[in-house]
Amino acid sequence: MRETLSRWGKSWGETTKMVESLSRDTWQHFKTGPSFTEAAMGRLAQGTKVLAEGGYEKIFKQTFEVLPDEQLKICYACYLSTSAGPVMGVLYISTAKIAFCSDNPLSYKAGNKTEWSYYKVVIPLHQLRAANPSVSKVNSAEKYIQVVSVEGHEFWFMGFLMYDKAAASLQEALATARELQP
Repeated sequence: MRETLSRWGKSWGETTKMVESLSRDTWQHFKTGPSFTEAAMGRLAQGTKVLAEGGYEKIFKQTFEVLPDEQLKICYACYLSTSAGPVMGVLYISTAKIAFCSDNPLSYKAGNKTEWSYYKVVIPLHQLRAANPSVSKVNSAEKYIQVVSVEGHEFWFMGFLMYDKAAASLQEALATARELQP
């Protein structure tokens, strides 16, 4: 009896830690956007899109060029840090690449016309040099992951709904990338 209660206690403790982490990550995710309401509405719109399109796998294949044997491993809602501010979107990790696409198209000027385009980043795994998780020294709730290509391009991802899992998945992708490099 005592052993069973001890196992339940450990299980309860682990579950409590997971829930606390998810709630902190969710709060930080919503705070990262321009407004709490806009971030929440963006997540609802993304969820609706995923349901309407038939899942993240289909969206991934429609959004990016995919190799014939490439498979989506996992994806994470997050923000990409840009000079114009954080861009809400989804980070995809596949068997061949990591890729980010904004949830909404962003405007830019082309001559005197305003154009709209989704913000995309694609790094083939063999071009991945580093994935460095980090925490703000000022606010420990602010967690980032710096992704660096072999050419030295840096991308900073933040506001993950599941930061610890995203960091682990990117580390796994980096290990795969190192296996692919000569």
